[in-house]
This record gives sequence, C-alpha cells and structure tokens, in this order.
Amino acid sequence: MTSTRPRSAGRPTLDEVAARAGVGRGTVSRVVNGSPQVSPQAREAVRRAIDELGYVPNRAARALVTQRTDSVALVVSESEERLFGEPFFAGIIRGISAELMRTPLQLWLAMAQSPEGRQRVEHHLTTQHVDGVMLLSLHDDDPLPAMLAGRGLPTVLGGRTVNMMRGRPAATPGPVRFVDMDNEGGARAAVEYLLSAGRRRIAHVAGTQDMGVGLARVAGYRAALEAAELPADLVGFGDFREASGAAATRELLARAPDLDAVFAASDAMAIGALRALKEAGRRVPDDVAIVGFENSAASGQTDPPLTTVHQSVDRMGREMARLLIAMIAGEPTDDILLETELVRRATA
Repeated sequence: MTSTRPRSAGRPTLDEVAARAGVGRGTVSRVVNGSPQVSPQAREAVRRAIDELGYVPNRAARALVTQRTDSVALVVSESEERLFGEPFFAGIIRGISAELMRTPLQLWLAMAQSPEGRQRVEHHLTTQHVDGVMLLSLHDDDPLPAMLAGRGLPTVLGGRTVNMMRGRPAATPGPVRFVDMDNEGGARAAVEYLLSAGRRRIAHVAGTQDMGVGLARVAGYRAALEAAELPADLVGFGDFREASGAAATRELLARAPDLDAVFAASDAMAIGALRALKEAGRRVPDDVAIVGFENSAASGQTDPPLTTVHQSVDRMGREMARLLIAMIAGEPTDDILLETELVRRATA
C-alpha cells in the first residue's frame, strides 16, 4: 500500500527514514550499508520507510565516509561460451544476484580467460573500484587470489584451488575464504552406491585435473574403491562437457570391455557416457550403470533418467555472496563446505 503521508519538501534524510521506521539512525545506516546485523523486522520497516519517503543514499558522500564503492566483482576464469552455455554458471550467478538484491551492492561480472581480458580484470580489481571479489572456476595455481589479498580486497573462492586440494599452504596473505561442495564425499557416495548394487568394474570419467573440483572427485572415486579393496585405475579424463564424456567412455571401453559401471564427474559427461555406451550396444543400467554429478535439469530428461549427485549451485552462489558481505563488513568468517546428496533414478 502506498503511503498518503506527504514527503519532505527537500531530499529525505537518514533521520527522517529512522523516524518513519521507528528505529534508530544507526539501524537505518546498517540497512543501507548492507550489514546483516539487523533483525528481519527492522530491515523490513526501514525498507518500507525508504520506499515511502523516496530516500536515495548519497553514494558519493557515503563513499567518502565509508571508503566503500558499493560494488563487488564476480570473475569467471572461463570462456563466454561456457559461462553462458552451462547451467552450473547460471545457477551460481542466480544465487549471488538473489543475495545481493538484499543489499546496496552492485555486481560486476567479468571473464578472465584471455591474457587481454585478464589484464583488464586485474587493472579494475582495486579498492578504488570494488569492495570485494568472488572468483569462480580457477585453474592451476592461479595467482589472482594472492594478488587480491595483497591489495586488501576481501575475496571469496567458488571452490578450492589445486593447491588447497593438495594440502599446500595458500600463498594468500590477506582475507581469502572459500565456499565449496563436498565433492570428494559426493563422489565417494556415488561409487559406494554402485558397489552396493554389485558393480565391481567401475570406471571414472574425471574432470580437468587443473581444478580442485576435478581432483576432489577423483579422490572420492579412488577412496571408495580402495576401501573395498578393488582397483581404482579405470580413469578417463574429460573437461566436464558432454563430448569429452563420450570420448573418455569410448577410450575406457577399449581398455576395459568388461566395465560394468561409470561414475562421471559431471552430468554433461555422464550424458556423453550414456550416448557412447548406447553406440557400443551396451544396455543401461543392465550392462553398465551410470552415475553423474550435479543434478542438472537435463539429468531428469535422459533416457533412462540419470542417477546423479545433487549439488545446489544456487545455494553455493548465495553462500558466496553472504560470505563476501560479512567479510566486507569486517565480521568473523570461516570457509563453507556444502553437503551433497545422491539422487537415485534409472541409470543405476
């Protein structure tokens, strides 16, 4: 409902918003600055008062006082084709955007795959342009986290780096945190499920090994088979995309014609594996069972529907944004590891 009370003759002030909301000036300031240390009731009252009065924060004045830009960056180290073509990235961005909508923070999105693009990104990522940074899809020992930490920028990683997965000390002197899925635990659960169904020649279509997620899912596959005292050497490598999953499965079939299960490190690669197995005349799941990883929309539409490990990419995006907001506000933070869950369908 629109208020019938008259607005101030001049530009509404913070004090007028506080009076209309029935809260203190400091509470209004915390809401405007995106602090999570405000009760939902007070936050709603302040937002209602802001709408009724037409209050607009003086961004330039606030920047001088708070040394804040009210902007954060999401840097994706992938091509435009992958960023806009794969559901994983869309889910992450959707989650981040939904959480930032609750704050004054604006999102700046960049890709840093080419040397030119990376140079532009590095030039922009300073405290004069952004208050914090989220990094997604890091490859190898990427120096970007350490560079941002050295600049004093709060930084949240979407997934652990290769060095983190290998137990090496992080070369990050400043504020860097991560939000990650329990990739190793999810992979182990997938292989244990295949073992419980009587499968013994289980192959793995792995993702790229220059990323923490690829290493973690291989580790989970091997841990499950080693615990069952079975060989864990049937590994083919892809790049998380469908065509690579099909190619890796053909190679694995040539190496081990008697394989009876495939665990793929992504749903897209599992769909590629399903295609390759059908081309080879193998029935799924009668001859070969398949389990993927992600629980993408496509996983429920395959023939037969794909058994997979569920990961909430929307929640991962939300947690990345929440963690960065808390870091910017100077609040105590810690890394976040999100649970996964096996979704049983018809391929296994």
